[in-house]
Amino acid sequence: MDKEPFAKSTSRAPVSQKAHVERSGNEPRGSIAVVIDDISLEVPVGTTILEAAQTVNIKIPTLCHHPDLCLAGVCRICVVEVEGQRTLQASCSYPIFEPVRVKTYTARVRRARRNILALLLKNHVGECYSCARNNNCELQSLARQYGITSYTFGHIEGPRYKKDTSSYSVERDMDKCVLCRRCVRTCIDLQEVGVLEAVNRGDKTRIETYLDKPLAKVVCINCGQCINRCPTGALKTKDLSDEVWDAIDDKGKHVVIQTAPSPRAAIGEEFGLPPGTSVTKKLNTALKRMGFSMVFDTNFTADLTIMEEGTELLKRLKEGGKLPMFTSCSPGWVKFIEHFYPEKLDHLSSCKSPQQMFGALVKTWYAQRNKIDPADIVSVSLMPCSAKKFECERPEMNASGFKDVDYALTTREIACMIKECGLDLPNLPDSGFDDPLGIGSGAGLIFGATGGVMEAALRTAYFLITGEDVPFPKLDVVPVRGMEGIRKAEIPINKAVDEWKFLEGKTLKVMIAHGTANAKRVMELLGSGQLNDIHFIEIMACPGGCLGGGGQPIPTTPEIRQARARAIYAEDEGLPYRRSCDNPIIKQIYKEFLTDGPGGHLSHKLLHTKYIKRGKLI
Repeated sequence: MDKEPFAKSTSRAPVSQKAHVERSGNEPRGSIAVVIDDISLEVPVGTTILEAAQTVNIKIPTLCHHPDLCLAGVCRICVVEVEGQRTLQASCSYPIFEPVRVKTYTARVRRARRNILALLLKNHVGECYSCARNNNCELQSLARQYGITSYTFGHIEGPRYKKDTSSYSVERDMDKCVLCRRCVRTCIDLQEVGVLEAVNRGDKTRIETYLDKPLAKVVCINCGQCINRCPTGALKTKDLSDEVWDAIDDKGKHVVIQTAPSPRAAIGEEFGLPPGTSVTKKLNTALKRMGFSMVFDTNFTADLTIMEEGTELLKRLKEGGKLPMFTSCSPGWVKFIEHFYPEKLDHLSSCKSPQQMFGALVKTWYAQRNKIDPADIVSVSLMPCSAKKFECERPEMNASGFKDVDYALTTREIACMIKECGLDLPNLPDSGFDDPLGIGSGAGLIFGATGGVMEAALRTAYFLITGEDVPFPKLDVVPVRGMEGIRKAEIPINKAVDEWKFLEGKTLKVMIAHGTANAKRVMELLGSGQLNDIHFIEIMACPGGCLGGGGQPIPTTPEIRQARARAIYAEDEGLPYRRSCDNPIIKQIYKEFLTDGPGGHLSHKLLHTKYIKRGKLI
């Protein structure tokens, strides 16, 4: 298996000046002596002052800097004194090529930082207590850290800009924007969508969309990655928790909630727990105490997705359908391909996402089984993804005659609702999911991590083809795991049973990508004919997969996403069922409801969908 050519295919944007130097090909080698605040150290050539300071636990404040993004050096909060330099230098963008002596908190530095903060606050309109980022705002934290208790340069009262609430997923309030350009770098460099850009110059600078159109009228894919990296409340998800509270309070409504695995591995961060702390069973207790009628597991329909998607892939392999086949459970990725590669939509699986499959079954099978009028069911989902809000509003997601999912809430929104009830999540007792939609396999669970959908599919598909387990210890398909931007793996099929004999002796070739910048790399390879031998490709819109979704707790970093992934894989190992096809409720539903089996007529009606050739002009 040759992974190396693909392991390097990540976003084109360098994540730091050091990374940029390393890629130039002719950079100097070795290390350099540096003195920071009288601490002597040696660092590799090209290391920035900020990076060097971090190695000795010297904290330099930042605002425009983010570990996921290329450097900008625009906010100047990170300024330091460098011996021999007339002016203060931005530590995040100062690469070290010769020995330097640096001071990080002199009177001059502290005064400059205070003045910068005061200037930012002058144009920052809005009350902190009513802001979604209150107590988790980097500007607010810096103002507190530097003792800013008054507006040194005055303060603009009242709104200057109209809020953009056009999108189902993302809201923009430019009165709270500090022009750090993190959203711009996220959208252009990290995701390569390019919805946002800084326009004009000087005090006329603004962050705008194309022709300043509303977000709903541009090629925004609703991934919410800009929200996760915005340091203030200028960007946030559209919060529908009040509508959910209204439904819960309506005694005539049967309000059910499904919870996806990624929020369960992350929501503890909102309550002070370290990243990677799984609170699945405590979360169940919280949701029941909040008043939800039933608490179900999205892993159930992740297993169902594998059955339907696996069947679709095997059918394409047998009958000569369009290959490679792409996964379709990431709504941000689906909208990305609809906008940028509409001519390739026939490569996309027709399966709905687990969220939407769940909603369709709740309004049909579950309603019939429990003699509940579907019109009285309110279907809510807890998702890591702001794009799920857009997905549940797609007009094609109502094959049952009712809207599949009524409301999609993010991890952050559910956390706020739990706090509103005065519930102390970390100290709640454990409780299980409700029947019958509370049983999911480990395969469904690992959907949350990049490579998880592929691993889940391989566990079941290999078993169906060969009658044996995948040839990896404990069913852990390690080659598809990891955080490289693009990965590929090959699974030899040495034997096959019954109708799959035609696959015997062949090799199943798969690929995984996360982040739409890497999706773009994959589509370029597809367009140039370099993927003709690949059969199946998993693509997730968000870096790290759902674990790094736009609705997850803030902050997000590569280390945090890794910790969440470890929590998911650890929980997978402890579950009784680790293949989707082993889930007893999946077997039951095909026996008594979807009786023509995976890919059958009723399955196609309820669990599959079609896509829209949107293109780049709205």
